Amino acid sequence: MSKKSVPIKAGTAKVALRTIRTGVTGLDAVLGGGLPELSFNLIVGGPGGGKTTLAMAIMFANVTRARPGLYITLLGEPALKMLRYQQQFEFFDTTRVGSDVHLLNLGEDVLAGNLQGVLDRITEEVERLRPGVVVIDSFRTLMPPAAKEEGPGGAFDHFVHQLAHRLTTWQITSFLIAEYAEKEVGNPLFTVADGVLWLFQAVDRNSVVRKLQVLKMRGMSSMPGLHTVRITGQGLRVFPRMTERPNVSRAKSNHRLSTGVPGLDKLMGGGIPAGNSLVLAGPTGSGKTTFATQFVAEGLRQGEKCVIAVFEEHPDEYLERANKFGVDFTAAVRQGDLRVIYLRPLDLSVDEALEEISESSRQIGATRVVIDSTSGLEMALAPTFREDFRESLYRLVSALTGSGVTVFLTVEVTEGLGRLQFTNDRVSFLSDIIILQRYVEIEGRLGKVLAVIKIRGSAHTADFLAYEITGSGVLLRGLLKSYDDILGGAPTRQTRRQQAYPGLTEREVQVLESLIRLGAVPVKTIADSTGESSDDLAPILNRLIELDYVGRKRALFEPLARPNVS
Repeated sequence: MSKKSVPIKAGTAKVALRTIRTGVTGLDAVLGGGLPELSFNLIVGGPGGGKTTLAMAIMFANVTRARPGLYITLLGEPALKMLRYQQQFEFFDTTRVGSDVHLLNLGEDVLAGNLQGVLDRITEEVERLRPGVVVIDSFRTLMPPAAKEEGPGGAFDHFVHQLAHRLTTWQITSFLIAEYAEKEVGNPLFTVADGVLWLFQAVDRNSVVRKLQVLKMRGMSSMPGLHTVRITGQGLRVFPRMTERPNVSRAKSNHRLSTGVPGLDKLMGGGIPAGNSLVLAGPTGSGKTTFATQFVAEGLRQGEKCVIAVFEEHPDEYLERANKFGVDFTAAVRQGDLRVIYLRPLDLSVDEALEEISESSRQIGATRVVIDSTSGLEMALAPTFREDFRESLYRLVSALTGSGVTVFLTVEVTEGLGRLQFTNDRVSFLSDIIILQRYVEIEGRLGKVLAVIKIRGSAHTADFLAYEITGSGVLLRGLLKSYDDILGGAPTRQTRRQQAYPGLTEREVQVLESLIRLGAVPVKTIADSTGESSDDLAPILNRLIELDYVGRKRALFEPLARPNVS
């Protein structure tokens, strides 16, 4: 079964490297497209990392009756015990054992201490079955205690060299499973192997997370870094730390999405540019979730698909509250127009969150995604992932916006009167748009204001706007043009505007100045400009007419020439 070497002549065309699928979700992407066929690989790491489950999944995904798999157990775990546990996974098909998958236990041969005999038995079975995949688990149990004192060149090293040589020359894809410590990566066996997969458990305080690293994979452009691994009823699942962005760049579009909050789109220059990311930052109780819910409700009204990832509220509670905004969120979920994802498992990784959100977006063709909130997401993460939260969140948002999805993120910020924190510096860097919410004290009352801090590549208002959270959603109350020191948290009323328009209240001055700026316009236009509702505008306009500041002509209101009355 050995292959003869073939000399490569000058000008010879490159031979394409054929790959096989691993059968493990996410692993082919990490490997750069699959596992090289006929390669010799090591699956290494400490106990409990998932090495046996990984090898068994690869075997079941690739073997046939014509080219079966041979799984050889030594002293690590008896075949019957391994079968008892491995058949609990969905990939394991018991009907294929004995035909497509063959098991061989060499425990007695190993105990006899005859390493050459073990090698001969392996060779005999490979030549008899002519398998496509061979796994030896765990070959380090062959090492006798005396081997550690033999030094390089001893009997065990000779056995390992012979075994590795035969596995690399047979026309098979082979795997050696072994327990190696990180300090042992300099072992010569790592040099001989075509691929090395490292599985381990990262421990941080009371948190334990499985991870995988591709130390080596010849001929493949594998993803660098550490990738989260979870063992579920399906088997092993790998969550790549890097999500591939589309190769084709998105065509620029002037299309904007409505926020769903009356009056806010105008302040933003027409709404949210499609494919952008928006961060809404504010203290607790400032209405961040309400703004985000209205953004989704507007998308559903426009016939768009939406995804919401919540971390601080159970989906049932969220849907019950969201149904009050004029859209039946529960029905939208049933119809497949809305996905509500509740990501609160123990030891969550950002890679898992990214995969879940991205996959849900792809499945329903979502154009709007809400993450409520990034603060809750960070708290749900296993401690080992929090150090990389900034980089991971950047990858998550970039992957979504790179596919044309508009992302709305909420983040909690801590503030006190006299101090303003525009956003948490861990998330502000990734946003195209930042809207800030904060509390202010005005004449002894606690009020809420917002400001559009930035919109990348677009003009927007720089004014502060008062708002309220009502039973039906967000109500914008008007611009705070007559106050100074809003950033200080305790604004003081200006006196110069009241002197220019004697007899008017602050809200009446705002409406009048809006009319001066707009000219003769209908009530709806005034409402959009000021944030006042049509019902609230009626008494204000009547008073402006009575005081001779405003005249009415048909359905239009217009400022009069006289600037004031005595």
